[in-house]
Amino acid sequence: MTGVLAAAAVMVPEGDTIAVHEPGWIALDGGVVVDAGAGARTGALDLQDVFLAPGFVDLQVNGVDDVDFASADADGWRRAGRLLLGHGVTSYCPTIVTAPLGTYGPALRRVATARADAGERSLPAIIGAHLEGPFLGGAPGAHPRELLRDAQPEWITALLDGEPGIVRIVTVAPEADRAHAATRLLASRGVLVSLGHSTATYDEAMSASEAGARLVTHVFNGMSPFHHREPGLAGAALDLDRLTPTLIADLVHVHPAALRLAIARKRNIALITDAVAVKAGAVGGIAVREVDGAARLPDGTLAGSVLTMDAAVRNLVGIGVRLSRALEMASTIPARLLSLGDFGHCGVGGRADLVALDRSTLTVRGAWIDGVQARGPEVWV
Repeated sequence: MTGVLAAAAVMVPEGDTIAVHEPGWIALDGGVVVDAGAGARTGALDLQDVFLAPGFVDLQVNGVDDVDFASADADGWRRAGRLLLGHGVTSYCPTIVTAPLGTYGPALRRVATARADAGERSLPAIIGAHLEGPFLGGAPGAHPRELLRDAQPEWITALLDGEPGIVRIVTVAPEADRAHAATRLLASRGVLVSLGHSTATYDEAMSASEAGARLVTHVFNGMSPFHHREPGLAGAALDLDRLTPTLIADLVHVHPAALRLAIARKRNIALITDAVAVKAGAVGGIAVREVDGAARLPDGTLAGSVLTMDAAVRNLVGIGVRLSRALEMASTIPARLLSLGDFGHCGVGGRADLVALDRSTLTVRGAWIDGVQARGPEVWV
């Protein structure tokens, strides 16, 4: 698309800051944002009473509806992409949970095929896979304990070489990688290492971050509780600048007070859904069902969420977080973490992946991929 979109409010990333123009406009050319500013713009297409922002980036989503990314076929991937786009997601990392080692190669080949297909169909970009396991530690949650193992650099190397560029994030527990050999290997290959499902101490988490870990998987969940004499991984996530914690803001996994405290403490926090395909009844072969607003094992253990990214934004606003801050956590912070070439990371000059939210209800009114409106109950022409 070539032209200008105007809205009642526009969020524009500018370096490490976020400018909110009320009203504002964004100029597009060839699928790229080429200019943006405040006020009115002659000849602009007026989207009226919406908040126009960078598209959402979900770093951890296991499945959607009845589509489990561990086993989805081509039709399932496309349907999941359309559903995600309807919730404002323009890029995502399909997440594969702990499974037998021999299943990861075929799963990654399916991700690679789906990524190529999505690029041809104006569907959300599949950034690459997030492997949440099997190198987990003392807080496995819903992950099968019998399949957990210490990190194996040789296996990791073979997996990365088998499908180059497909693995983008790996969750590793520090106690499963004591010498940090796997963490250093992954970081050297451009893969983000996320610390999680761990009972690591603060010092162990700090050591892993010094070896190259940069993320913390769903802070407060799948780790030791914060304690004033042993802050653990949760304390390290909120204290160390080099670590970006992710949060599940479904108001089930984390209490609103803990959400507010974390967000007030740390600028670089990213929202994730950790959503699972509850309608399929399983995630990566692990039986789950929806109970009280979340996915759970038969014994009640939390096993992921039924959250969407737009709902996460609404939930944060509902507990007192500024809308611009919630949108930053859903878009620009994860985009910059992965160095995406989109508007969320680059601002002007980035790929025009956008979302329009109704200013009153914060529901998705439209979404754009490469500057073309690909989803929404309204189509502006």
